[in-house]
Amino acid sequence: MSTTRDFEQMLRGADLRVTRPRLAVLDAVHSHPHADTDTVIGAVRERLGEVSHQAVYDVLRALTDAGLVRRIQPASSVARYEARVGDNHHHVVCRSCGAIADVDCAIGHAPCLSASDDHGFSIDEAEVIYWGTCPACSSARPRTAQVN
Repeated sequence: MSTTRDFEQMLRGADLRVTRPRLAVLDAVHSHPHADTDTVIGAVRERLGEVSHQAVYDVLRALTDAGLVRRIQPASSVARYEARVGDNHHHVVCRSCGAIADVDCAIGHAPCLSASDDHGFSIDEAEVIYWGTCPACSSARPRTAQVN
């Protein structure tokens, strides 16, 4: 778990001023993986008291631009933020409840991670989202009665 001192060093290393809101947002993102903005705002307010939505949005944008947090937005979902950056990992998303978990890069033969035609782009990242049903939602589904 990162400490305030770690967060201060991260901010300085990214040439960002160390401020209480930035420290609080970093702490929130590190404490709540794949948090949406409302979750981050709630955690920041618990730590600092009243902070505007716009202030948190601005900090999230600055931290994302600096590469200190990663913004993901699976289809039909709000933006989420995570502290795991720089490793091009992927995600699995539950179709039922929206839970998100990290998935390390694909192993074995992965033809879809190399573009068949880059159209002149200099590609530096491939994003993969696996969709399914999480264990909690799978076990909560009613089982159909068997007919003999």
